[in-house]
Amino acid sequence: MDISYNVNGDDFTRAGEASSKFKKALKQVGFDAEIIRRVTIAMYEAEINMVIHAHGGVIDCKITPEKIELWFRDKGPGIENIDLAMKEGYSTAPDNVRSLGFGAGMGLPNIKKYTDEMKIETELGVGTTVYIAVNV
Repeated sequence: MDISYNVNGDDFTRAGEASSKFKKALKQVGFDAEIIRRVTIAMYEAEINMVIHAHGGVIDCKITPEKIELWFRDKGPGIENIDLAMKEGYSTAPDNVRSLGFGAGMGLPNIKKYTDEMKIETELGVGTTVYIAVNV
């Protein structure tokens, strides 16, 4: 099963909408609650990053009997230093975003923590693709 979602950038009122819809889809398919929890946490973190840093993008989801795969594609500024971005607490979120309770620097570390596979491809000034997978 393949599902795609568009994510609007800078729209914090709708941030998390895609991960909420995908969670419902996973429940309807009948996945284990722990698998759904892990996928939803990772997806939410990546979705929020798209809203904060990349002015939105597209999430493509693929569900197979073996794994759940997600691709987060944006045309944002790219990630300048992936190693630094993977450190807990490191954030480039502006103050206005932090005042909303976002941008604590836990997005990428949480994605890695809750998935079985994570890859980041980024090019400055072009965009970023984050791939994640959770084995079923």
